[in-house]
Amino acid sequence: MEDERELVERARRSDPEALSRLYETYFDRIYRYVAVRVGSTEEAEDLTQQVFLQAFEALPSFKWRGVPFSSWLFRIAHSQVVDHHRKASRTQVMPLEVPVAVAGPDPCEEAEREMALERVREALASLTELQREVISLRFAAGLSTAETAKTMGKREGAIKALQHSALAALRRALSRETTEDVRQV
Repeated sequence: MEDERELVERARRSDPEALSRLYETYFDRIYRYVAVRVGSTEEAEDLTQQVFLQAFEALPSFKWRGVPFSSWLFRIAHSQVVDHHRKASRTQVMPLEVPVAVAGPDPCEEAEREMALERVREALASLTELQREVISLRFAAGLSTAETAKTMGKREGAIKALQHSALAALRRALSRETTEDVRQV
């Protein structure tokens, strides 16, 4: 496989194969990162597409600055997520139609999975922005500590400390929710 720099340089010259390979290489990681941050699969799909659209439009002006290409993509994704939350806070969304049940996975399992994901999203909301960012990059996007450090512009030691405090805060938030759920029963 050709190296990332060569692939990016080909993509900068609008080589369709290189653009396609970059998309295929990074789509899943960017999507998981965005999905954890926005909570809706439809919104995550739309935002991920916007990340790649924005990245491919900006490729001619992309410059190597000692960080991997993926760090640049994650910064674009972060900006898209921030913009999404900013717009969502100003807009009230009303569904246009009533959802119709379709054949698929067991509804009980889906409901339990959604409830568990909602608990995690609520617990994540109690973290600081930096803690949410490190959790999203490390666990949703699957970046290494070194990649996360480069993406966030921090040292690896700082990322390890931030990850430790984020996981501890997440654990506390989830245990508080469990305790509150038990009290309500």
